[in-house]
Amino acid sequence: MQQTSNQGAATHAAADEKNIATDSIAPLQLPGDRQLVLRVMPMPADANGNGDIFGGWIMAQVDLAGAVLPARIAKGRIVTVAVNQFIFKQPVSMGDLLSFYAKVERIGITSVTVNVEVYAERDPANLHVVKVTEANLTYVAIDMHGKPRPIPKG
Repeated sequence: MQQTSNQGAATHAAADEKNIATDSIAPLQLPGDRQLVLRVMPMPADANGNGDIFGGWIMAQVDLAGAVLPARIAKGRIVTVAVNQFIFKQPVSMGDLLSFYAKVERIGITSVTVNVEVYAERDPANLHVVKVTEANLTYVAIDMHGKPRPIPKG
């Protein structure tokens, strides 16, 4: 019996250590109205000659991330119709882990506008999280012929 309780204590201690480890690397806490829609780490092919990640690559990832919530809301095919705003706040570097958080700003008759914020987790030895990009995009629900269709209600 004594051995079993020691094993139980060791299991709880390991679980506590694991919780402490995961708590210390948890990404920045964001308002509850945002959802994590994508996490990605840029690769060497995504970098320019200075070692920073190409803005176009980041824009493509933002477009993918931004489409997640509108696709759910539209319950079908959507297309990007506008990039209303796109701000690069800081360069993205090799080794950054990017987290994309989305929030629906507006639902229209056929369109959904989304705000996407991108955060980079940097320097794992001295972890800090910085906002690197913010964008607003509009998507339109389309039918099988590529024509706008109404967003389902409810």
